[in-house]
Amino acid sequence: MAEHAGSDSGASALGRDAVKEVADAPDGAVVVRLAGELDLYNAHDVRDALLTALAAGPQRLVVDLAEVSFIDSTALGVLIEARTRLKNRRAFLLAGPGLETRRALEVSGLDRHFAVHATVDEALAARL
Repeated sequence: MAEHAGSDSGASALGRDAVKEVADAPDGAVVVRLAGELDLYNAHDVRDALLTALAAGPQRLVVDLAEVSFIDSTALGVLIEARTRLKNRRAFLLAGPGLETRRALEVSGLDRHFAVHATVDEALAARL
């Protein structure tokens, strides 16, 4: 995977970047790797990374949540916004959410609206 860009300014309360990597994947897919606490303070960095990735017109956008330790309603809203901007909304996939992130998706009801996969590889291989 070729790296597009990372975010230097999206430090969370723990000092980790919210956006670790935006990378090309096979078959016109893009993977956006997120990490740490996703909240009001870095949601703009996540939004910028997702919208930049979407501007390239990917066939599929996979958001890797494996290293996300917390996600608040602002960051969930960013995911919703990004998904609405993709022509084929089924091509917006979430991968690898941990317990806390999965719980936030379930409590908000978003797990019924997003395709959630255990791993990035599963998301990349999923039928759209």
